[in-house]
Amino acid sequence: MPTTRAQEAAEKRNLRTRHQPEDSKHAPAKPPSKAKKPASSRKPPSSKKGAHAKKETSPAVGEKREPEVDDHQAESEEPAAKKVKTEEPAQKEEQADGKEEGSEADADKENAPAKRHPAESMYQAGTIERGHIYFFYRPKVELEEAHSMDDVQRFYMLLVPRPPQFATHTDSRNDTHAKNDDEGQEMNLIGSGADAVPAPEPKGQTKKRFRLMLIGKKGLPDPDAGGGGKGGGRKQVFWATVATVSDDLEKLEEGLGPKTYETKTRGTRHQAAARLAARGAYAIVNNEAARTPSQRETHFGYHLSHPDDEHFGEVQETLGIHKASSFVLQVKNPLAPPSGPAQVGLPKGRRAEYPEEIMAGVFGKGGHRGRESYGLRFASVERQELLDHEGAELLFIAARSGEQGLEISLGEGRGHALEEAEKDESKETMEEVMKEIAMNDGKIPADPLEGGWA
Repeated sequence: MPTTRAQEAAEKRNLRTRHQPEDSKHAPAKPPSKAKKPASSRKPPSSKKGAHAKKETSPAVGEKREPEVDDHQAESEEPAAKKVKTEEPAQKEEQADGKEEGSEADADKENAPAKRHPAESMYQAGTIERGHIYFFYRPKVELEEAHSMDDVQRFYMLLVPRPPQFATHTDSRNDTHAKNDDEGQEMNLIGSGADAVPAPEPKGQTKKRFRLMLIGKKGLPDPDAGGGGKGGGRKQVFWATVATVSDDLEKLEEGLGPKTYETKTRGTRHQAAARLAARGAYAIVNNEAARTPSQRETHFGYHLSHPDDEHFGEVQETLGIHKASSFVLQVKNPLAPPSGPAQVGLPKGRRAEYPEEIMAGVFGKGGHRGRESYGLRFASVERQELLDHEGAELLFIAARSGEQGLEISLGEGRGHALEEAEKDESKETMEEVMKEIAMNDGKIPADPLEGGWA
């Protein structure tokens, strides 16, 4: 047995020595105990080392660097390969989406309208405002009463804007019916011309937004005279200036009330209070069919509730106040010089001061519209804000009178809607009318609502 074991051991040694010379050429010179280095002192594998590792087929006994490097590379490269495989479809989808978005963007550019004119974004079509209208006249100085146009010193138009009646969801005149009939209220919302009917005027409130306008010729032009919508001759026009924009009705009453003042030449002077001559509802409507800025028109129309047909008399006729009437309304460019032989217009220091957005967008200042550097001389009321500046100069061009004329001017049932609304409001007493604008009929007489001068 010893001899046999010795022979087997010698044979095994011979086998080892046969393979040892090939492998020992690539084995590290240092003993295995010193082959392993700390991870921090090891250099990162280079491309040469990687190539060398590929040539090694069997590492020396105890050498662990090669398996660690190979495992690390396998771990780092294998997920990367998988990531590429999983990201390829996503990248293709993103590229496809990008192409689709690009094609959509190109299509949008092709189908997009041409660059819009600055004025296009300023224009508000349809009913831009509705509310209640009041007409006042003031007798001349030292006259307690007026008995004709010769005795009238000033003629005023008061506009009190209101939201549409359907927006308030209640109707003081049909309150009981509205509570019991929601469907009727819904029909009121979509009724023809409903956007032109103002909500009922609250009574006794001293804070309401208003505009007081001074009418230049002390009377309204007659739409039926000189053509006025009938196609013959030049239409009559009149100027108006926005004198006051405020929300303090107490100051309004004070301004329209009686005055006493001193002069150097004539001493103490007295001026009587203004008189209320008419009351009704109005609407301002911009043409919705206008395709170009030159086709735009603003229509101003009103229908009276007071005086009623029975008391409509000489005062209203003399002042040019019709039961229903309409005008084409324009705003003068404050940069434009006075026009006409009489050089009509306010001095520069009293003209409205509009922001640059309106000057460029509406009037076309800077060459956007018109031939002059200041733009157009006149423009339609493209935005409500044009009327909210003291010193704004307005041009009223007579259009049509009567209920039918009002409907033609405002369109879409608005004239008929105003007519019906004012028939209901005509039932209010003069005292209730004065409470709408927080005025005392003792300070501001309302006697002309019965048709006679006062």
